[in-house]
Amino acid sequence: MFIDEVEIEVIAGSGGNGCLAFRREKYVEMGGPYGGNGGDGGDIIFEVDEGLNTLIDLRYNKRYKAKNGEHGEGKAKNGRNAPDLIVKVPPGTIVTDLETNFILGDLTKKEDRVVVAHGGRGGRGNMAFVTKNNSAPNFAENGEPGETKKLKVELKMLADVGLVGMPSVGKSTIISKISAAKPKIAAYHFTTLHPNLGVVRIPDGRSFVVADLPGLIEGASKGEGLGDRFLKHIERTRVIAHVIDMSGIEGRNPYEDYQTINQELESFSKKLVEKPQIILANKMDMPSAKENLEEFKKKVDAPIFEISAMNNVGLEPALVCLADELDKIEKVPLYEEEKFESHVLYKFQKEQPFKVYKESDGVFVVKGEEIEKIYQMTWFVTDEAFMRFSRKLRKLGIDDKLKEMGIQNGDTVKILDYEFEYRE
Repeated sequence: MFIDEVEIEVIAGSGGNGCLAFRREKYVEMGGPYGGNGGDGGDIIFEVDEGLNTLIDLRYNKRYKAKNGEHGEGKAKNGRNAPDLIVKVPPGTIVTDLETNFILGDLTKKEDRVVVAHGGRGGRGNMAFVTKNNSAPNFAENGEPGETKKLKVELKMLADVGLVGMPSVGKSTIISKISAAKPKIAAYHFTTLHPNLGVVRIPDGRSFVVADLPGLIEGASKGEGLGDRFLKHIERTRVIAHVIDMSGIEGRNPYEDYQTINQELESFSKKLVEKPQIILANKMDMPSAKENLEEFKKKVDAPIFEISAMNNVGLEPALVCLADELDKIEKVPLYEEEKFESHVLYKFQKEQPFKVYKESDGVFVVKGEEIEKIYQMTWFVTDEAFMRFSRKLRKLGIDDKLKEMGIQNGDTVKILDYEFEYRE
């Protein structure tokens, strides 16, 4: 089954908790803190596997979760880091964060990889907090939560040339003649249901990849027929080979077919109609094909090659032309750098990194990524841990904001699922 688009959820591993422990041995005076750090959580990584050509594995497993890091232990034992979770995907895979709409990775080459969700760092044990002012810290950290993301994973096939045209114009027959690809070809009205790739080699030694794309119809860019499901596979191609049934045996006008397909390409993306095109005038062995071709040439200014794919006639000159055209065109990235998450420029913002609002029952709710992470990494088992958490609230300016909103001693403050009583 050919699957080229899925939505999945990925959950990176959380860091292991740090350990709160003290050294107590008979012959060791002033043993001091002895708690180790937690291990880091596992990342989730997408990596290219050239043996794959579909996203079917992701279709049936829509949730990926990496392992958590091990907790730290006493006797200064650090927890182990969790292994990364590697997800294999075919070349041509694009990964997009559904929340931000930024592209995390465009994976095209062998062993290309991208971290789509980072594991949390391990929490520090109390040994890590020793300072000259606090030689026996009585607190430790929980591990940092791993990232959770919802992703759109798309496959846009890697091909140099895209064969486009109406259903039953002979695209599958062409690719079966010029490459080792074996698409389904029927003697009745039939359209390919998924793209086929074939490697073409011409006598002078040059080679390129051709994609036979499912037949388009009017309205395809808006979802008619197979819709725009396969138009995206043309985006990576550098040259478009437009296959026209010049015989008109299906009752269609060759020039109207040509116009319709180009209109659908432009509706999907203006970049598609800007790509170089050649015309493969197919079924020239059929009656009325020559007459139709003469009329067609009067209206179209593009290289036209007369072929009969079924009889393997006229294909070689067309392939040489395609190779020559490809030699002139350099490969360029599919997306601008600004669309990638790694190229986003984060500017300084004056807005506070948190929000505080008062609910109808009088509870003050604090929200913000940084403060929520601090809360999740605080292990509230000692007074010292609580005091450290309070200092962080003050440092972020949350205390000042609460006072500005009129908070009084005894009022309730809520962060995530944690509620505490405010005391100045």
